[in-house]
Amino acid sequence: MTDRPHAVLSGLAGIRADLEDLYRDLHSHPELGLREHRTAKRASDALRDCGYEVTERVGGTGVIGVLANGDGPTVMARADMDALPVRERTGLPYASTVTLTGSDGSEQPVMHACGHDVHVTALVGCARLMAAAKDAWRGTFVVLFQPSEENGDGADAMIDDGLTTKSPVPDVVLAQHVLPCPAGYVGTRSGPFLSAADSLRVTVHGRGGHGSMPQSAVDPVVMAATIVVRLQTVVSRELAATTPAVVTVGSIHAGSGPNIIPDSAVLELNIRTYDEATRTQVLAAVERIVRAECEASGAPRAPEFQKTAAFPPTVNDEETTRRVAEAFAAHFGDQAHTIELQTASEDMSEIPGAFGAPFTYWAIGGIDAGLYADAARNGTVARDIPVNHSPAFAPVIQPTLDTGVSAMTVAALAWLGT
Repeated sequence: MTDRPHAVLSGLAGIRADLEDLYRDLHSHPELGLREHRTAKRASDALRDCGYEVTERVGGTGVIGVLANGDGPTVMARADMDALPVRERTGLPYASTVTLTGSDGSEQPVMHACGHDVHVTALVGCARLMAAAKDAWRGTFVVLFQPSEENGDGADAMIDDGLTTKSPVPDVVLAQHVLPCPAGYVGTRSGPFLSAADSLRVTVHGRGGHGSMPQSAVDPVVMAATIVVRLQTVVSRELAATTPAVVTVGSIHAGSGPNIIPDSAVLELNIRTYDEATRTQVLAAVERIVRAECEASGAPRAPEFQKTAAFPPTVNDEETTRRVAEAFAAHFGDQAHTIELQTASEDMSEIPGAFGAPFTYWAIGGIDAGLYADAARNGTVARDIPVNHSPAFAPVIQPTLDTGVSAMTVAALAWLGT
């Protein structure tokens, strides 16, 4: 297995400069979800240049590239393309200065604050290497560039647009994400890896009145406050101590002045769980508590619940992950690790789910190794190391790109070389 990756990856030095230029270009030109037209064109042009059959505009801006190379398994490798409405503060010479018009008509700064530019570049690099070394493998390699991961609707958009009829059916699906770990690091994990995430908007109804006459009103602010406190008991008192979950009330909006009791209050919640049973239990507990507190307060109307976003849990197939982890250990040596549970969320698993295919999703590091080591030694990692979605998050170009290209290539060859 080790000779085959070497035969394919021996071409990396020859395309490294191109990939670094592509990364800087993508970083400088970020695009929001379902608007990744320029990024998708860069990806599709690169695929066509090295012989892939390309299908564009799947689910809006998604791209599928297929390279058939004889009999053998079909492997799909996925990268997400979208950026975030964040103003970049990295100080890099290729930092984004892009602003785009948001859904509310306002101008929003845009930045690749989550490393999707790394993912696109690494998959383009892997695709080029696989095309240049077809004597070293057999099968079909499918590359998929997905839109709008950050909004949680990009995978579904591709599926709804006929993804399963526009792509060969994969035997396995592979994906990776750059995280605030030392560059060069590769981390795999069997079973639950990323949490499910459910965002809710809850409206509780009271009866407005004068702040000096609360007896004539039903105060939704007090109602909201008691709900926030009681929701803290869902994790601490309704789940086993060994069951990880997070319930966060991220915002409360109510009222227009200090002496006016409003008619309603709006709470926005985010819930993180790692399996469907816990997810169902926590969501049911949240609804039960909200309804009970409204009833206890004498609310004139039942509360309203609106789900504003939903990400499935990312649960890696054990056998698939074992195979990839062994390939990584052989190639990366002591840079290959087992990574802990992550509270971030992804919609990637919807894609293999649509095909009924097993998948594994792993992490690569993107932080300067010396900087990370200093912070770890000083106990200041949380303070000094920018995390995904931070305006200061910017993976170092190398060895991050080399690691991303190599990891995806080694993982694909764990099937395509057999």
